[in-house]
Amino acid sequence: MKCFFQVLSCLAVLGAVTAQRQVAVQEGPLYRTEGSHITIWCNVSGYQGPSEQNFQWSIYLPSAPEREVQIVSTVDSSFPYAIYTQRVRGGKIYVERVQGNSALLHITDLQARDAGEYECHTPNTDDRYFGSYSAKMNLVVIPDSLQAAAVPQTLHKVEQDPLELTCEVATETFQHSHLSVAWLRQRGSEKPVEVIALSRDFVLHSSSEYAQRQSLGEVRLDKLGSATFRLTVFHLQPADQGEFYCEAAEWIQDPDGSWYAMTRKRSEGTVVTVQPTDKEFTVRLETEKRLYTMGEPVEFRCILEAQNIPDRYFSVSWAFNSSLIASMGPNAVPVLNSEFAHREARGQLKVAKESDSVFVLKIYHLRQEDSGKYNCRVTEREKTVTGEFIDKESKRPKNIPIIVLPIKSSIFVEVASNASVILEGEHLHFSCSVRTAGRPQGRFSVTWQLVDRQNRRSNIMWLDRDGTVQPGVSYWERSSFGAVQMEQVQPNTFSLGIFNSRKEDEGQYECHVTEWVRAVDGEWQVVGERRASTPVSITALETGFAVTAISRTPGVTYSDSFDLQCIIKPHYPARVPVSVTWRFQPVGTVEFHDLVTFTRDGGVQWGDRSSTFRTRTAIEKAESSNNVRLSISRASDTEAGKYQCVAELWWRNYNSSWTRLADRTSNLLEIRVLQPVTKLQVSKSKRTLTLVENRPIQLNCSVRSQTSLNSHFAVLWYVHKPSDADGKLILKTTHSSAFEYGTYAEEEGLRARLQFERHVSGGLFSLTVQRAEVSDSGSYYCHVEEWLLSPNYAWYKLAEEVSGRTEVTVKQPDSRLKLSQAQGNLSVLETEQVRLECVVLNRTSAASQLAVEWFVWKPNHPEREAVARLSRDATFHYGEQAARNNLEGRLHLESPSSGVYRLFIQNVAVQDSGAYSCHVEEWLPSPRGLWYKRAEDTAGQTAVTVTRPDATLQVDTVVPNATVSEKAAFQLDCSIVSRSSQDSRFAVAWYSLRTKAAGKRGRPGLEEQDDEEEEEEDEEEDPTERTALLSVGPDAVFGPEGSPWEGRLRFQRLSPLLYRLTVLRASPRDTGNYSCRVEEWLPSPQKEWYRLTEEESAPIGIRVLDTSSTLQSVICSNDALFYFVFFYPFPIFGILIITILLVRFKSRSSSKNADGKNGVPLLWIKEPHLNYSPTCLEPPVLSIHPGAID
Repeated sequence: MKCFFQVLSCLAVLGAVTAQRQVAVQEGPLYRTEGSHITIWCNVSGYQGPSEQNFQWSIYLPSAPEREVQIVSTVDSSFPYAIYTQRVRGGKIYVERVQGNSALLHITDLQARDAGEYECHTPNTDDRYFGSYSAKMNLVVIPDSLQAAAVPQTLHKVEQDPLELTCEVATETFQHSHLSVAWLRQRGSEKPVEVIALSRDFVLHSSSEYAQRQSLGEVRLDKLGSATFRLTVFHLQPADQGEFYCEAAEWIQDPDGSWYAMTRKRSEGTVVTVQPTDKEFTVRLETEKRLYTMGEPVEFRCILEAQNIPDRYFSVSWAFNSSLIASMGPNAVPVLNSEFAHREARGQLKVAKESDSVFVLKIYHLRQEDSGKYNCRVTEREKTVTGEFIDKESKRPKNIPIIVLPIKSSIFVEVASNASVILEGEHLHFSCSVRTAGRPQGRFSVTWQLVDRQNRRSNIMWLDRDGTVQPGVSYWERSSFGAVQMEQVQPNTFSLGIFNSRKEDEGQYECHVTEWVRAVDGEWQVVGERRASTPVSITALETGFAVTAISRTPGVTYSDSFDLQCIIKPHYPARVPVSVTWRFQPVGTVEFHDLVTFTRDGGVQWGDRSSTFRTRTAIEKAESSNNVRLSISRASDTEAGKYQCVAELWWRNYNSSWTRLADRTSNLLEIRVLQPVTKLQVSKSKRTLTLVENRPIQLNCSVRSQTSLNSHFAVLWYVHKPSDADGKLILKTTHSSAFEYGTYAEEEGLRARLQFERHVSGGLFSLTVQRAEVSDSGSYYCHVEEWLLSPNYAWYKLAEEVSGRTEVTVKQPDSRLKLSQAQGNLSVLETEQVRLECVVLNRTSAASQLAVEWFVWKPNHPEREAVARLSRDATFHYGEQAARNNLEGRLHLESPSSGVYRLFIQNVAVQDSGAYSCHVEEWLPSPRGLWYKRAEDTAGQTAVTVTRPDATLQVDTVVPNATVSEKAAFQLDCSIVSRSSQDSRFAVAWYSLRTKAAGKRGRPGLEEQDDEEEEEEDEEEDPTERTALLSVGPDAVFGPEGSPWEGRLRFQRLSPLLYRLTVLRASPRDTGNYSCRVEEWLPSPQKEWYRLTEEESAPIGIRVLDTSSTLQSVICSNDALFYFVFFYPFPIFGILIITILLVRFKSRSSSKNADGKNGVPLLWIKEPHLNYSPTCLEPPVLSIHPGAID
């Protein structure tokens, strides 16, 4: 943060002259918890005046966002308002000046009322006001809901026991925040030690004291559920003793991307005591003496003193002069280092575990270099839960030094060589002479070694004390071929010969002589060693090896010759061969290929791709050097490109094989072979061609000048369409007169329509496109390539040019289709025939085909509907209107002459009315034989009106007003005087006419007629109330009988125009006026019946006389008497009433038989069935069944 303020201060000073004042405050909103300590930074830049600026802090509370509340100032102690004065004076709110232009606002104990918009203001110190003097940010104060709880307790543990503690951490903050949880251990006043922690980024880590144990799984932190964090320490140690507690922190990310710990909470602690077990141990190191002679044995004993050794794990390591000799783990398996491992393998050394507490190091034959300090180290190890071992306490005793006295030796060694500086490949000879001061005490073993420039030592050959010669590992193969030899020339002289030396043989050659004597036990012991050396420097053959390519003719024309020289340095002896290869990269390629090679044995080897060079190329190698010259005659473009020579330096190995020591590549030589200058010119004239389809398109391409009389031409024909970016290839004729069709010709099917011609003059080419189509329109041009024969008899393209363009427009024939636009009106009656005519006055071509379609516009339907269509192939199709109005069997089409089409609609109906018109499409054949629609036209409309016959229905009454006595029958006749058609059918209905007021008062029982039919028309105006007696439909289906007359009606059809309704057993309440209504129905052309009109007869007055009142009528007419008779005294009078009703029933039966015998015979009506109720609760029912009509 301080660095940030310093940078801002520097920027402010640098820009003080021209910059304006700028106040910046920490970016908000900031979320902080109650009770926390918050800081907000503010800085000013671009100001003038003193370097130390003043700061004033104010707040705008959410309750009054427009009112400023002053908090604290660096210049005015009276600046705070009363609500902040006490906190400012108490130091709970103060301003910390970081620098002269930067300050921090501190609020130590944040309260909920501190939330709001904070403003940092800097008083003006400039000469004028320029810039901003304040900045604002928002602070949100949220409740501190973080909780960290653990059960306080005291635990007593023993070393190696496990420890398990849990801590509950929870928060209720609504903002997005992260939690971090850490377990810590504290002992007294010491600084707490972090055992393990889970960071806000969900990463586990521990302090250095517990890091290793965490990596081994000894210390774990597990989350159980959503708020429980468990600490587990598997093997407690005495150092773990102390108070364990968990600490939680809630983090929130500020707008600047940084994380801020809003609050921290610590749980109650758990005191843990760890009782250590007795783990102490001591180590002693023993040996017999400290002074030894070479060849004597020595034994070191490392003694461990501790409790429960078998139940514990120990590892032992042996050291000599602080260098590790061997180590032994709890499994008692020794591991020795490389030097002592060889001695142990030869039985000269032993490392072993004698018992659980005694470890032994024994050297059977001491050497002089074994003098020094010996020691052992014992480390106790602990086995973890994963099976791994970790080191615990380690101890070692004091060092035990020993001295090994050598057997004295008096030999001297001298080395001589034939040369100190040689060239690679020459021979080396060395001689090693051994001199003794007295008589030799034993034998000599001699080793020749090479120490290279990197001070690496390698054995060349050695002669052991038994006289056996052995080569070193890296010299074994060379020795087998005799390239390295060693021999004992004299008893004290040893020679080394290296033949065909190499660069890696350079270095210091050393002769190492060891004197051996036989010990008392018969073993040979080293008495002394002496060394002598001599340096040898070898110059590598590839030193200064270089190659250069030169040419005096970098640019030639066709059929010229050129020479290339390859110069090699330095000059090598004959025993060092050099091979030279000329390589060639043709123009336009990226790869080189070998052209010809002078091999190391003097042969010539041609490359795989050099066939074109062999007959025109000469190669020569100089006798006095390794330089090679390449000469090429009759140059062509195939010889144009880049040349370079590659020289390889070879070495003959000791096994007669060859090794390439080095290779060098020369510089590049670019040879340019130029073609003749072209004189090609193609006509650039432009022309425009417009024609009708099916005509040929004639295109010409003219060559005005050419480079040679032997020139050949390749012509490529292109067409360019406006929708394409580039032209498309139609046809290509190669320089050898071969034809190749382009993609455009294949896609558009032009192959059969293209004709190419080369004129005798040789410079004119023609392309004809037969049977032109509209799609052939475009811009045509030719692309001419001039070809010549190269010196190597290959054709090459010398130049190319593009001709001028020919704009071709192919159009269709002009449309001349015209129809008659005459308007017409037709009015016909139903079932008649309508003729609609469509006349074609003119057409585009006599070869065209016409498609005719009729449409109709229906009234109140703006969209037209198709009636019928005659396709161009004379196929007749019905439209949707024909299917909807059943026109399919009533349409007829004819064409009496060319261009005249007539449509007949037979047996028309009213729904056929509408405006009819025809639409004609003219189709022409394309050059490809495909038909396309060229024109279309619509004829004038013909309005067709279909009407129905006029209605002439008349109805009269035959029966005048009548008076009848009670129980008698009266007749209601309905006579049809005239009708509209002989095919008419009639629906007849009889009605009872009553005025509404009179009917309600004078007709008892009408309240029960709930379902009677009434006329709906003029219901509000007509005071007459109609009650239907009986209705018969046009299909002779009877409707329901009116309830007052049910069971008393008889229907008769006396003639086709006369209908009669007889009402039986008249009663006084039948008195009134009656009428009949007749509906006339006619069949439509679709054989559907429709109502044409209706007529109603004049009213017929009927009066029924009331002769006497019967017991039944008296009882049924009086409600009180009815209930008194049938319900209250029913148990008493039931038998009497039944008897009376039986007597009445018999009398009515006899009356019925009498009526059947009188009167005239019925025409086609049978006697209706009468069903009587045993009481007067239900009136008699008249049922007229379909079977009752003959």
